[in-house]
Amino acid sequence: MTNHAHVLIVLNAQPDLVLREVAVQVGITERAVQRIVQDLEEEGFIRREKVGRKNHYEVLTDQPLRHPIEAHRNIGDLLKLITG
Repeated sequence: MTNHAHVLIVLNAQPDLVLREVAVQVGITERAVQRIVQDLEEEGFIRREKVGRKNHYEVLTDQPLRHPIEAHRNIGDLLKLITG
């Protein structure tokens, strides 16, 4: 799986997690997570909401997967497969 998918999985499970902690769980740098979150937000896969000084992330599970091979499936399908 890609780091983008890993970040989606973590944010879906823990939407209020700070990106530093996402980086630790995924095993990449915080800067890499920031770029991935920006990509995911620009592509319409997540929504970020400012809550006080923190961010709350919502994974938009009805969005189709990007790759043409998986485009008939959505993010929710992937998350169900991974999380059971």
